[in-house]
Amino acid sequence: MPGRPDGVSRVEPTSAWPALRGIAYGGDYNPEQWPRETWRDDVRLMREAGVTLVSVGIFSWALLEPAEGEFDFAWLDEVIDLLHENGIRVDLGTPTASPPAWFFAAHPDARVIDRDGRVMGFGSRGMASHSAPAYREAIVRIASALAARYADHPAVVLWHVHNEYGVPVGEDYSAHSVAAFRTWLRERYGNLEALNAAWGTAFWGQRYTAWEHVGAPAIAPSVVNPAQRLDFARFTDAQLRACFRAERDAIRAHATQPITTNFMANQSWTTDLWKWAAEVDVVSDDSYPWAADPENEIGLAMASDLTRSVAGGAPWILMEHSTSAVNWQPRNVAKRPGEMARNSLAHFGRGADAVLFFQWRASRSGAEKFHSAMLPHAGTSSRVWREVVQLGADLGKLAEVQGSRVVADAAILWDFESAWAQDLEWRPSVELDHKERTRAYYERLWRDRITVDFALPTHDLAQYPLVIAPAQYLLTARGAANLERYVAGGGTLVVSYFAAVVDEHDRVHEGGYGAPLATALGLRVEEFLPLREGEVTTVAYGGAELTADAWQEHLVLEGAEVRGVHQGGPAAGGPAVTRHSHGRGHAWYVSTRLDPAGLAAVMADVYADAGLAPADAPEGVELVTRRGPDTDYLVAVNHRDTPARIPATGRELLADAPVEGALELPGGAVAVVRTPHGATGDTAS
Repeated sequence: MPGRPDGVSRVEPTSAWPALRGIAYGGDYNPEQWPRETWRDDVRLMREAGVTLVSVGIFSWALLEPAEGEFDFAWLDEVIDLLHENGIRVDLGTPTASPPAWFFAAHPDARVIDRDGRVMGFGSRGMASHSAPAYREAIVRIASALAARYADHPAVVLWHVHNEYGVPVGEDYSAHSVAAFRTWLRERYGNLEALNAAWGTAFWGQRYTAWEHVGAPAIAPSVVNPAQRLDFARFTDAQLRACFRAERDAIRAHATQPITTNFMANQSWTTDLWKWAAEVDVVSDDSYPWAADPENEIGLAMASDLTRSVAGGAPWILMEHSTSAVNWQPRNVAKRPGEMARNSLAHFGRGADAVLFFQWRASRSGAEKFHSAMLPHAGTSSRVWREVVQLGADLGKLAEVQGSRVVADAAILWDFESAWAQDLEWRPSVELDHKERTRAYYERLWRDRITVDFALPTHDLAQYPLVIAPAQYLLTARGAANLERYVAGGGTLVVSYFAAVVDEHDRVHEGGYGAPLATALGLRVEEFLPLREGEVTTVAYGGAELTADAWQEHLVLEGAEVRGVHQGGPAAGGPAVTRHSHGRGHAWYVSTRLDPAGLAAVMADVYADAGLAPADAPEGVELVTRRGPDTDYLVAVNHRDTPARIPATGRELLADAPVEGALELPGGAVAVVRTPHGATGDTAS
């Protein structure tokens, strides 16, 4: 290969984790946006910042393949060799998220068509129709060419397929997609009788008598069959994964390095990350908290925990986050001094063994020119640059933590298919928001320093003393049976309202709302009683009055004990919060939307059932423990401005200082304390 260092042997096959030592640090590098004389300056500054890994080539298809089937790798050879000479490893991207102009000119039928029938044009980013044969052929061609050329390059330690599947293009209503949808349905159902039964097509006279009559659920005069729309969401996810597999397999034919693609946990709901995680060698994620949220560190933690969970608890890669402001939110709030380090080390604390940013050098042109970068427009005299250099130095001190794992105390159910179904039209109330309820319960546990894994209802839950189902609208019979066994076996289950309403085809369960969980919960839901906009009620609970709004239900008890009673609204005098002893465990049902204080009161009793003790830490102090073979690492992040005192004994790695009995953590600071197993404190003052 031109420019290749002499005497370099083939990269040996690796484990699922890239061939990296320590916590990887770097970002998305786009040298094609800059003249060659800038490249050497870039790598010099990367070394100054402690960069060890960069992603290259993600949006360079038009340069790598300037005409169909004609390749030009000279510039990429030069870039990768330059990085290698400077000891910087490469995550080599396939550029298939953004096909060139020539592709769409040659294959206009591969353009995406949205639900309203509009043909998507060129000039942005995004994917062609995931079902278009020309697109499938083109992505395999470019992925194969890249892998054949760079599989043996010693700098390449990871392959990065595409970019953020499902964003901005998810569903496609083109002719190619409709044809593929019919094929997918045939494979799923086998015959039209089964399809008609699953979709309930007797309703509104929708019965199908020929496969060619079945289409995508485009805009129609009224609400489209929800079972059809749910299946189209599943199909879309499957088609996107098929595109990923096509590239992955093309790469694997030449290369041995692990292969990934960057998820968007807790931001994109188009892809079912449980299914996607099974397709990659190592999980990676792009994390962009909502800047206007004054406590966006909670959403950040939630995304990290979800990413770690779909990875099966294994270390994962923070593929992208920002050094300061992004460019696409309504108010792109800049990160304050120290916030970037807190964000980065909070991800690290929750299992990330690589911390990367978008991007290395801020772009001068294009839609993301106002997006922050490691090397900002203000240059090396800026605060952001100084913090980037400091973060690189700090991550260099944490090499020994690589490979350690987070051990969770509780699980929250997170089911993408249930979310897809709940988000469809004509639900009983616009206040039924699965994201809001999931965040509410997660936030309660975050504030109590109870570390959370996410799980599906069908997962083995026996390891968790507490499981919470904040938004399980869709629940299969298999999932319900698993939850019932979990409670009977001694677990503590909390179920929020509007749960177990429908099956996998969005059909109301036989027996009524919540029927699959009736045995575990000891009750039936007879009727939904949504409240009017702005209506607020109270719940009498343990001598206190809790504030609630949005939703009530008429419950019929079948063994459950009443713990909270509605004081107003259509369910006045009826049960609002219940607890049921089932087998060796307990199941709680919360049938209204409690405010944060009310949720705290209920969860205090739930913790007692589960045998969990919240850490008595100052508000705004985040505590997570990573566990190695012989050592624990307490990661403490102080999100408040005032100092905190945290019980701990060991050695603080960033300052390389002993900690005896208590860690004094300044406002806005982060500490990582190495301790023997079980020696991390669970209280603070």
